[in-house]
Amino acid sequence: MDIVVCFKQAINESEMGVDKQSGRLLLEGAPTKMSEFDKNAIEEAVKMKELHGGTVTAITVSPVEAKKVIKEALAMGCDRAVHLADQSFVHSDTLVTASLLAAAIRKIGSVDLILFAEGSSDIYSCQVGPSVAQLLDLPQITYANKLTFDGNKLVAERNMEEGLEVVETHLPCVVTVTNEINVPRFPTLMQIMATSKKEILEWNATALGFKPEQVGNQGSPIQILKIDALTVRRKNILVDGGNDSEKAMNLAKALQKEGVIQ
Repeated sequence: MDIVVCFKQAINESEMGVDKQSGRLLLEGAPTKMSEFDKNAIEEAVKMKELHGGTVTAITVSPVEAKKVIKEALAMGCDRAVHLADQSFVHSDTLVTASLLAAAIRKIGSVDLILFAEGSSDIYSCQVGPSVAQLLDLPQITYANKLTFDGNKLVAERNMEEGLEVVETHLPCVVTVTNEINVPRFPTLMQIMATSKKEILEWNATALGFKPEQVGNQGSPIQILKIDALTVRRKNILVDGGNDSEKAMNLAKALQKEGVIQ
């Protein structure tokens, strides 16, 4: 089985700063890491390889300096990596990112299974995986928390709010997985050292057949104008009363007035 797993160098959301005057997130120069949810996708790809044989190719659209997260994917058990890096890719939206990944998968050739996380841990648009499925004209299953095989069919369980849903499809297909599907492994020192012997292919816009105006800001139909941090303002409503019963009654009235309770 030839598996492709896509991952991302994400902004470390726990260390993002906020501009006190504008309230906007400070993304320039923010620390980066592998998107946490992508680790579950990589773990599932490696587990499938261990059970059924084959290879795992990890693909990322990331800046040139993303070597650390690429080596992390290789240390977790991926056999090789494809790094889609070009200055013209900067500020590409989810559709352009999906187009780049789809082009890379076509260039790789025969692929049985393409895995994504449900979304990235920084932006969490949940659009890239389904977009790749559409561009490659492949069946897709989203939000899978368990994957098994029944003959030549892939069976997935999806934990929906109303209950458990079981769906199946043929290969090749695209699947996005939740963080409930597994517990990502921690690479050993030997596995980390072994990454130096694994292949890392680097493809730019020309190698993928894209012109500068088709990627980045120029080629993206979605433009992010700003990202605001969540602000919480307290109303500081004080509830008074002679005794506990009166305070409780006054609290209930205040909550009704605010529309919290009826």
